[in-house]
This record gives sequence, C-alpha cells and structure tokens, in this order.
Amino acid sequence: MLFIGGLIFALLCVFGSFAASGGALGPLMASMPFELLTILGSAVGIFVMANTKESLKHLMSYVKMVIKGPTYNKDDYVSLLTLLLRIMKKASKGGIPAIEEDYENPESSRIFTLTPSVQKDKKTVSFICDYLRLSGDLRDPYQLDDVMASELRKIQNEELHMSECIQNLADALPALGIVAAVLGVIKTMASINKPPAILGEMIGGAMVGTFLGVLMAYGIFGPLAAKMKEVVEKDGRYQDVVRTVLVAYAQGLQPQICIEIGRKSISEEFMPTFQEMDVVCQNITSSEP
Repeated sequence: MLFIGGLIFALLCVFGSFAASGGALGPLMASMPFELLTILGSAVGIFVMANTKESLKHLMSYVKMVIKGPTYNKDDYVSLLTLLLRIMKKASKGGIPAIEEDYENPESSRIFTLTPSVQKDKKTVSFICDYLRLSGDLRDPYQLDDVMASELRKIQNEELHMSECIQNLADALPALGIVAAVLGVIKTMASINKPPAILGEMIGGAMVGTFLGVLMAYGIFGPLAAKMKEVVEKDGRYQDVVRTVLVAYAQGLQPQICIEIGRKSISEEFMPTFQEMDVVCQNITSSEP
C-alpha cells in the first residue's frame, strides 16, 4: 500500500503546486485525454508487441504483488527453517530412505503438515522435494549447490522479466510524450492564422504531451518497475534459504548448524533472532520420541 500512498502524494504535489502557483488546470485537463490516448495507447501497443501472451496474462498478478508487498514474512521464514530442521533430523537418524515418503507425498506427510504455511506453497514444496530426492544421487555437495543455484537464477530471471519490460516501457514514455507534443505542434502550425490567445492555448496543450510522458516515466512506471524488482528479489530469498540449508547439510554439518547458516542468509528485515530459532530447535528436540 505504500506504493499507492506515495503515488497519490507525488501527483498531489505535482498538480497542487501547479495550481497553487497560479497555473490554470482547465487547459491542462482539456488536453490530457487526447495526449493520454496518444501516449498510453502507443505504450500499450508497444508493450503487447514486446511480450508474449503468457507474460501479458500475468501482468495484473505482478501489479497486485507490488501493492501487497513481499509474499513472505518473518513467521514464514521461521516455519520454513522449522520444516527443514525436522526433515534433517529425521534423515540424520535413518538416512535419505527415512524421508522418502515425505518428499514423495508431501501433502500427506506429517512433517509437512506440521508447517501448513509451507505446505500450501506448492512451488517451495516442489523445490524442497525435488532436491531431497536428488540429494540421494548427488553425493558432491558443491555439485548440488551448483544445480540448485542454477535453477534459482533461472526462476529469478523469469520472475524479473515483467519488471524489466515495465522499465523498458518507462524508458520509452518520454519519447512517446515528445511524439504527442510534436503532433500538437503540427496541429498548431496548421492553424497559424489563429489569434495569439488561441495559438498559445494550442501550444500549451501540445506541451502537455511532453509533461505526461516524463511524469508517467519517472513518477509512475519507473517506480513500479523498481518496486516490482525489489519484491521479486525479496521473495526469491525464501527458496534460496532452502538451498543454503540443504547444501550445508550435504556437507555433513549438524542440523542445528545448518539452520543457523540458513538463518544468517535471511535478509535483516525478516531474519529471526538466534534465541527465537534456539527455542524452536529445543521444542523439536524435546518432542522427539
């Protein structure tokens, strides 16, 4: 919601300062619909040309993501580390075969059921199960790390595609604003025999195109792309914690040490304290038969 609040405040400052300084909003508003049709209409056409049908279908979900903010919070990270700790403790006792039923059927697994916030996240569950299954064949932890890191880079590149497209659109908007302004100047030159007052109004209307192009580029679409990128990168850290923990476990470290390594890889905004995770580890240990 901060994005919407900031956008409203920015627009109020721009138009409010113009009106407060004696600017006439009437001519501005009169020209705006036609200038917006030129700029946004061509922008939408360019955006459609530059993207696939599949990408366009996900546009609104990314916009909603910007409004809501990061998907995962501190409690989600605690739940994820808790799940991974239970898995590693069970694997430490019976090896990979002991957790085979868990990663083959996570929807009915008791370990996954104990952390419902993770269990309902199908992408994360699939990521965990795929590499638990693969860890039995990949004995080299560095090879496992490379494979997991490669997939995470691929996922992030795909997720960042929309923010890159919107940023490219933001870069094009000032030029589209100039196009709208040039069309307005051409219209004005065709009416050069009109009185100066009318010509001045027509020239002012033409400049609205440049104004809107720059405003939308740096005041709306640029920040939208930046915020979208930030949220995608923050959400990507969630599955990266899985990589950090599983690779540490594959290197032969104790489950509690792996969890601490994973905890330290979480961004400061969402990272639980050592004491909080220590309590979780103690509760899991005390509940074991």
